[in-house]
This record gives sequence, C-alpha cells and structure tokens, in this order.
Amino acid sequence: MTPDVLADLVRATARAVLTDRGLDVAALPDDVGVERPRNPEHGDYATNVALRTAKKAGVPPRDLATWLAEALVARDGVASAEIAGPGFINLRLASDAQGAMVGQVLAAGPAYGTGDELAARNVNLEFVSANPTGPLHLGGTRWAAVGDALGRVLSARGAKVTREYYFNDAGGQIDRFVGSLVAAAKGEPAPENGYGGAYISDIAARVVAVEPAALGAPDQDEIFRRVGVGFMFDEIKQDLHRFGTDFDVWFHEASLHASGAVDAAVAQLKESGSLYESDGAWWLRSTDHGDDKDRVVIKSDGKPAYIAGDIAYLRDKRARGFDLCIYMLGADHHGYVARLKAAAAAFGDDPAVVEVLIGQLVNLVKDGQPVRMSKRAGTVVTMEDLVDAVGVDAARYSLIRSSVDSSLDIDLDLLVKRSNDNPVFYVQYAHARLASLARNAADVGLEPGDAFGLLDHAREGDLIRTIGEFPEVVRAAAELREPHRVARYLESLASAYHKFYDACRVLPMGDEEITDLHRARLALCVAARQVLANGLELLGVSAPERM
Repeated sequence: MTPDVLADLVRATARAVLTDRGLDVAALPDDVGVERPRNPEHGDYATNVALRTAKKAGVPPRDLATWLAEALVARDGVASAEIAGPGFINLRLASDAQGAMVGQVLAAGPAYGTGDELAARNVNLEFVSANPTGPLHLGGTRWAAVGDALGRVLSARGAKVTREYYFNDAGGQIDRFVGSLVAAAKGEPAPENGYGGAYISDIAARVVAVEPAALGAPDQDEIFRRVGVGFMFDEIKQDLHRFGTDFDVWFHEASLHASGAVDAAVAQLKESGSLYESDGAWWLRSTDHGDDKDRVVIKSDGKPAYIAGDIAYLRDKRARGFDLCIYMLGADHHGYVARLKAAAAAFGDDPAVVEVLIGQLVNLVKDGQPVRMSKRAGTVVTMEDLVDAVGVDAARYSLIRSSVDSSLDIDLDLLVKRSNDNPVFYVQYAHARLASLARNAADVGLEPGDAFGLLDHAREGDLIRTIGEFPEVVRAAAELREPHRVARYLESLASAYHKFYDACRVLPMGDEEITDLHRARLALCVAARQVLANGLELLGVSAPERM
C-alpha cells in the first residue's frame, strides 16, 4: 500500500463516516494526505484529516478522529489506528499490505515514480543560455545540471518538454568578443572591457588558420564574428554534451532580428496600446502588470533595446504552442521576472505562462579556500575545470542536490573522496552494493519471492515505506521545480538500505536452507536497487554496478 493509496483509503473512509453520521461531506478537504511521523514509535503513517475537517463539519476533532480511527482499523491492510493529541490519527499497516509495495515496484520497473498529471502541459524549458563569449562558467554549469534534471523530472510526470538554449549572438557583448579576437590575432592587448584568457588566443588562432586572409580584410570583423563565434558555439555544445546535457533546440537571438520577428512583436504591442512613446523612445507599460518601472523597448535612436529581443522570443515560443515557458536565469536577473510576465500580459496571455527560476552563485572550495582561477578563462572557473577535478557524476550531483535559491559552496576535497561523507558516492555505493548482492544471490540460486507478509522487521518496514515515498517525491519535484528533492530522497533511501542490510540478513549462510524470508528480502533489495537507479536516472547520474 503506497502513501497515495493509503491517502485515497483515508479519504474514502472519511467520506463514508461523514455520510453515515449525516455530516457535510463538502467539509472534507480535497488533498487528504498521510505522512510518516518523525518518531517511528508513533506508527507507520499519520493523518490530520480529522483536525482539518472537524470545524467545517461542526464536530469536535477528537470525536471525528475516533469515528474515523474505528472505521479505518476495519479496512483491509490497516493493522491499527490510534488517536494522538487534539485529533491526529497514527496508522500502522499490516505487513502484507505494506510489503505489497515491493511487488508494485518490481512490476513497474523503470516506470516506478512516473505519473501523468502533467500530460496536458507543453513546456519550453530554457536554461544555461550563456553568452557565447567564453567557456561555460560555474553558474552556467549549475543550470546545465539542474535544468537537465528538471526536464527529466517534468517528463517523468507526463509533460512534453522541449529543452532550449538561447544563444545571445547579437549586441554589444558579441562586439567586444569579436574585438578581443581581432586584437589577439594581431598580438595586441584586449580592448577595454574586452575578454581575456587563453581561450581567446586559441580561438583567434583557429580563425586565422581557416581564414588566412581575415586580418586586414575589408570585412575583417564579420569574418571573426562568423567564424570565431561559431567556434565558441561548438565548444559550448561539446562541453554540454560531455556533461550529459543536450538540447532539442538551439535558438539564435540574431535570427529574431534578421527575420523581422522583433519588428513584428513591437508593431503588435504598438497596435494594442501596450507601448507608448516618450522622449523619442517607445516604452512597454510594464508597471500595469506589476513591474517596478516601465521598460524601454525601442530607444530614442530607433534601435531595439535588449528587452525587444526577449519580447519577440516569448511571442515566438507561444506561437510554437508552448503553454508554459520556464526561464532559468542567473542571480543578476531578478528584474526579468516582472518584465517577462508583463510582456506575456501585454500580448494578452495569462502571466502564469511564464515562470522564471533564479539561481544563486556557485563557489569552489579546496583546502578550505576559494578556488578562483581557471587554466583557460583566467578569472573564472569553468565547467571543464570542475569536471576535470571531480568527474561528471560528482559535478552534476553536487550542483543538483541543493536548492538553487541558495548560493552553493562545492568542496573539491570532499567530492573526490570514496567515503560515505561524499553524497554522490554514498548513493552510488548503495546501488553498487545491491548489484553485488544480486550477483551473490544468483551464485547460490536465490531468487526473489513474493511472501511479503514476512517482511515485519522494523528496518524492513522503514525501507519499504521509504521506497513508497518515491513517486510523491518526483511529483513534488516536478510541481515545485525542485529536482534537488530527488537527490536528498536518494540519500535517505541509501541510508534506509544500509541500515536494513546491517540488521537483516538476505543471503543464506553456509548450508542454510533457502527460505521464503530470504526470497522476500531479496525482492525488497531488487526494489530498492530499482528505485535508486530510477532516481539517479532523473538526475543524469550513473548507477554503477561495481565501485
């Protein structure tokens, strides 16, 4: 009996109790839930449905809790129901009902944890989108890991997800990048506000190698722009692929200007009255939609401001049929939340079609001190630096396992340790240990069995209940856009398994006869291994067979 099934049972039972006593069934909340008590001695699960329903139903909470407990204990699978405090109900499940969850995991296999509540959503998930003026730094690397994991989680719960990278290949930053390449090719210092680092010299040399006449050509800057930015694009794509993050769409900002999409978006907003002219410029009435100030869309010199491209890009996404546009932006982009929602409203959309997630900064620490210098970029640490230091799995896991709302310090010394203090090692080792157990079981002829009613040890029950939480964890991670919940759950599952393994012998000893308990415990281990693999897959982290 999974927590979801138990919650449905509690709700159905509460509805029956209210009906039998002539009370208003409408008083029952839609989201009747059950949760595991912090103290296992209080039961397997607890519900506060009586407390939430009693006032609207017009009865004392403890009275309603008493009636409900009496009805629940009569239901198949519920071993006991006890009243606690002002009206909580602590539940214990029968071992066979609880153990049946193992069979459900084995039957579902890789699909365990998936759902279809988001099946109607067509999601555009834009993340990383770093300017193509240098290698991906740690901020972009964090979004590469978290964004990819979020896409996997949303897909697992039924959403159609398109992963999109927006190349900012128009504007002043690209001009400064091109100027830096030209200077490096000439052996000159980078221009003021230009870009430095060994990668600039590398790309400049590659441009000259494929275009020997580029320096001094009438269209010198355009050659360096076309070829140099192309090289940078390719390098970013390759780094992302090596990191396990691939995109469905690579969208170029320059295409919005070249195609006339920016002009069309501006014309539509002018026609609707969402833009007004002042001091020779055209302004978006973004304060009408919650922004702190109106935004310039067309500057007084007639050139589009940066937001003009953002507006056209949003219009393009909606024209492609996306009903939810998620933007994953860096810590310095808080102002984009209101302006993007204002742009959606100006086009007549519900602002809720836009969601903006803001990620905080990442710092590397080694020997207790910040790591600041990159071997290629000079002043920042790159994706390549992090992966070289700890590997793809450890890098991804460490970046995903914390909420993006908070800044993150990554301890390089910890992530290279093969110990339980290293979170990714701890989780992967649990999977490898289970794979080893499966090999040893096969060697002695032990196969999984379904006598789940024999799984009545406290550590068995804790592991089963932890396994049962996985679908709800994935659902919440998708709903709240928080894939770190999956990582933290996997650490809890690994802990529950290690404690189970230390307390409950799975394999027969010596000439000991194989029993149904051995078979049931092996089935529980197979289920735990499956859930660990499913969770690691959602994070884009490998599930090793040996370590």
